[in-house]
Amino acid sequence: MNDSGFTGLEAAIVLIAFVVVAAVFSYVVLGAGFFATQKTQETVYKGLEQATSNLQVVGNLYGMNTTHDAGEKVIDEIKFTLGLAPGAPSMDISKMTIIFSSQNTDPKTIVASPSVGVLKPGEQMDLTLTGFDVLPKGTKFTIELRPASGAALSITKTTPANIEGTNILY
Repeated sequence: MNDSGFTGLEAAIVLIAFVVVAAVFSYVVLGAGFFATQKTQETVYKGLEQATSNLQVVGNLYGMNTTHDAGEKVIDEIKFTLGLAPGAPSMDISKMTIIFSSQNTDPKTIVASPSVGVLKPGEQMDLTLTGFDVLPKGTKFTIELRPASGAALSITKTTPANIEGTNILY
């Protein structure tokens, strides 16, 4: 019996086995790399979503004097239109928290009307804020809109020196 070396057929089988093992190994490594890249991309997009405000005020803020009394006129209702920033996903407005504060009052959570609804890209929603302490003339105030996800939108305005029935807030 002579076992002195490989034959050509045995060498071909060993070579094919090495090629198959290398192909399977490279497939596994590439698959893991693609998976890691996908997870990294998701993390980056989620971070951008959390760091940027998806909300924006469209147009002016209006302060309303709904009492119209002859005494000191005050603003007791604020109206504005809310929209989504370009590329922002739909947002459930009912899950948004609204914080109101002024130079005369402590921060207070208030409710907007409408209190339910989903704001979709390209749409706008009119909000009316009530339930805050009335604002006399020349009062600086801040409204902070805190959505369930994403950064808060802070709006700081001042009531005008002369309050009428409808006022643009600057």
